[in-house]
Amino acid sequence: MSQTSAIIIGSGPNGLAAAIALSQAGCDVEVREAASTPGGGARTAEITLPGFLHDLGSAVHPMAVSSPFFSELPLAAHGLEWIHSPAPLAHALDDGSAVLLERSVEETADQFGRDAKPYRKLFRPLAENWNTLTREILRPLTRASHHPLLVGRFGIRAIQPATLAAKAFRDARARALFAGLAAHSTLKLEAPLSSAFAFIMGAAGHAVGWPIPKRGAQSITDALCAVLESLGGRVVTNSRVESLDALGAGHSILCDVMPRQFLSLAGERLPLPFRELLGRYKHAPGVFKVDWALREPIPWRAQGCFRAATVHLGGSFEEIAESERAAWEGRAPRNPFIILVQPSLFDPARAPEGKHTAWAYCHVPNGWRGSALDAIEEQVERFAPGFQECILARAVHGTADLERWNANLIGGDVSGGAPTLKQFFLRPTWRRYGTPLKNVYLCSSATPPGGAVHGMCGYWAAQWALRELKSRQ
Repeated sequence: MSQTSAIIIGSGPNGLAAAIALSQAGCDVEVREAASTPGGGARTAEITLPGFLHDLGSAVHPMAVSSPFFSELPLAAHGLEWIHSPAPLAHALDDGSAVLLERSVEETADQFGRDAKPYRKLFRPLAENWNTLTREILRPLTRASHHPLLVGRFGIRAIQPATLAAKAFRDARARALFAGLAAHSTLKLEAPLSSAFAFIMGAAGHAVGWPIPKRGAQSITDALCAVLESLGGRVVTNSRVESLDALGAGHSILCDVMPRQFLSLAGERLPLPFRELLGRYKHAPGVFKVDWALREPIPWRAQGCFRAATVHLGGSFEEIAESERAAWEGRAPRNPFIILVQPSLFDPARAPEGKHTAWAYCHVPNGWRGSALDAIEEQVERFAPGFQECILARAVHGTADLERWNANLIGGDVSGGAPTLKQFFLRPTWRRYGTPLKNVYLCSSATPPGGAVHGMCGYWAAQWALRELKSRQ
């Protein structure tokens, strides 16, 4: 393969994973990145005050440490260091307490009284078989399973709406934790597959934790770039690709972009039926995000919240379900479900001594132009009275701001597309990574296995491309 060259458009985790996999196979690889800094959604910068490091996109990475491909790379040797908070997650409640997702299934279940037994039954098998399960679910569905019983048992529960799966629990505390986990799906909790995210996120917390990278998500990108460079590949920043025609012939081209962007890159070269397929690709709700520079830690009422880097704010199952429903129905958030991350409690490098950083987002309708700033800060204040007095500065990002920052975030969608049943099986089309164009492939989170920082979309796209290259030799 030494005579084969490849160009990757986009330097997000999937683009870099594709570049590394192709370099390992002997290809000469160049990554083109429009921004001045590589990373896509995995970047960190000072966006509030000097010395305060904020993750611009991804921040907490259970799937990165679970990634079969990333685990094979010498990322630690290139500076990537994971930090684990004592508890992966806290879910704050109105009574001043918090439900904690502990590393131990048993310790988590012990919080739930009569719901302890069903919690153990649901999550223990997944946590105990996590490494096997991730290798099964982080791949294209076209490949036959090597563990059909494990995958089958998971699939039967995962396909259920969260509203149905949560009936396993009778009390509010377990139901609230489950709702918050399911809401990571961006789906309505009444939608099929919303349970899958609750089971995956919960099991990941038990099996590998929800770690944060020291000094921020940029550390993941920097380590991936260093691995690529050690293999002879290169990343060229400030190098926007406007058209596939500009890249010339004779290369394999892998595009870490969304379907809408690919339509623009390929233009009339694509047959009309394929253009129509890509045009029907559905995006998830967007997010409204706020980053804060803080004079002191968030003053949580529930002491358990100080043990977790990630905090869910949304109260009961019913309240969270209403918040996620509103995002799909085009309504402004009133009491939004919030995912909040407070990395500086566990990584002092994120802020000047004695100061802190935090960010939070809620789901809003895709492309929504309103502001959820007040709703988000009031929700934090609900569980941490005095929070607003701690704010030194803030950076606010609506859906349009996020898309301007990273063109892959269509309408503020950070998931790479709605994980509906149709797009779960045919993502983004029946061709998956392939396109009608010779040697041109998709490798973004719009391809299997979908969103999150794991690099497996890029890895599998690279394998797809390599098979086609070898078949032509």
